[in-house]
Amino acid sequence: MANHTITFTVNGALERVDVPANLTLLQMLRDKLALTGTKNGCEAGECGACTVLVDGEPTNSCMMLAVEADGREIMTVEGLAPEGQLSPIQQAFVDHNAVQCGFCTPGMLVSTYGLLRRNPNPTEEEIKEALVGNLCRCTGYVRIIQAVQAAATQFAGTEGGA
Repeated sequence: MANHTITFTVNGALERVDVPANLTLLQMLRDKLALTGTKNGCEAGECGACTVLVDGEPTNSCMMLAVEADGREIMTVEGLAPEGQLSPIQQAFVDHNAVQCGFCTPGMLVSTYGLLRRNPNPTEEEIKEALVGNLCRCTGYVRIIQAVQAAATQFAGTEGGA
């Protein structure tokens, strides 16, 4: 199978990668770019562990081919803390104990960032709707929702919340 050369931006950096036509965005991020914060969960678009932003929209990276990223802007969980400091969203998850095993957390964080970029003051219902595609088997969601509410209060005062 022939490779395709694609060019895209990931976490603010321009990348050029040769990929086979059948490689998923998830596989490319993890295996070719070593961005392992994006988790491989169900490989069926059901769990949200692999959620990244594609042109600002939450996307299950297991359901998108890498070649479809050509010319696009991708943000992974690593993009939330490019300087190694926790973003307000990440800090809110820590402060509200919204993390247990942590497997779902990268997808939750990225989905939260996408929500707060669109709507910096979401209602509880809007938070639930934004996170509906992210499954957590540990927390019961109460603390996650509280963390998103807390992050929203800090988000508007930062440069994009990241």
